[in-house]
Amino acid sequence: MFESTRRRVLQTVGVGGTAAIAGCTQEREIQAKADRTTVENAATPEVDRVAADPTDIPGPIERDEPAEVDVTLRPEEVTAEIEPGVTFDYMTYNGTVPGPMIRVRRGDTVNLTFENPAENNLPHNVDFHACYGPGGGAEATMTNPGETAKLTFSPQYPGAFIYHCAVPNLDMHISAGMFGMIVVEPEGGLPAVDQELYLGQHEIYTSKAPGEEGKHSFSMAAMKAEEPTYVVMNGESYAMTPDVNGAAATVSTGDRARVFFVTGGPNLTSSFHPIGNVWSELYPEGSLSTAPQTNIQTKPVAPGSTAVGHMDFPVPGPVKLVDHSLSRVARKGLMAVVDVQGEPNPEIFDPEPGQ
Repeated sequence: MFESTRRRVLQTVGVGGTAAIAGCTQEREIQAKADRTTVENAATPEVDRVAADPTDIPGPIERDEPAEVDVTLRPEEVTAEIEPGVTFDYMTYNGTVPGPMIRVRRGDTVNLTFENPAENNLPHNVDFHACYGPGGGAEATMTNPGETAKLTFSPQYPGAFIYHCAVPNLDMHISAGMFGMIVVEPEGGLPAVDQELYLGQHEIYTSKAPGEEGKHSFSMAAMKAEEPTYVVMNGESYAMTPDVNGAAATVSTGDRARVFFVTGGPNLTSSFHPIGNVWSELYPEGSLSTAPQTNIQTKPVAPGSTAVGHMDFPVPGPVKLVDHSLSRVARKGLMAVVDVQGEPNPEIFDPEPGQ
């Protein structure tokens, strides 16, 4: 039953499998127009926010043996504000951008349930970069609204990896919010830290200018030109800042934080940088099987890739996490803030010397 249903989905979207990224451009354009029309004409539920709480993530793996880990992903199509007065139709996993962080150990068995709710308007699936197999599981999870798929896989290589929607119009679906991270810890686990954060950057391409009030529809032309209206952290303009949803986290001087960072794209590379800090240890491309680099100021993180970085906090004050392509920070909504509290340390930083 499932196989025949899945074939029908693939036929409906006009391709012979999710390898459509290498298929006929004209077919993709036709399907892109159909998807865009469907979304624009659909009524999607309104929600208060899609920005994922960067601290709401699974804790470190403490067991010494592989285990079975049950995961449920639901593609949810919702309408929310990009910024006050500006709404957009998002596509999400489990209602947030990025989708929930999945955390497993190398050699675990992931039992995935992929539920495409009946109230959705489009087919969806998921491609895990941590998964050996066709499409990273995208073909096995290709579903129409109202269908559920099952997938079992065993992550064989440690690291932090993106997962994302991989339907023929994958760039549109990712831009609308369909990406997340799966962390595959090595057998020995990760070093202990005081705080962990989970952040995802991506672009939103809309029919109006940044800040123009009202409903913004998706702009295929802007995406093809790679000219985003917004470039955001965790789905919304300046989402993780004190004036919007609050700081990404509050830490104390002397703490060490680990940041899991994923670039959904679909097109722009992030120059990931902490203002007023450095990555004291950094695992490039999310590789957790090699020794970290040290004291890195800015790390390019390409679309479809990740980074894992540690920060130390010897002095109080806000640390701003940004893309050092700074027009994205000043003009397009990209920044998260970590609030560092504690006693001043004038030997390291003295803003009023001699007083």
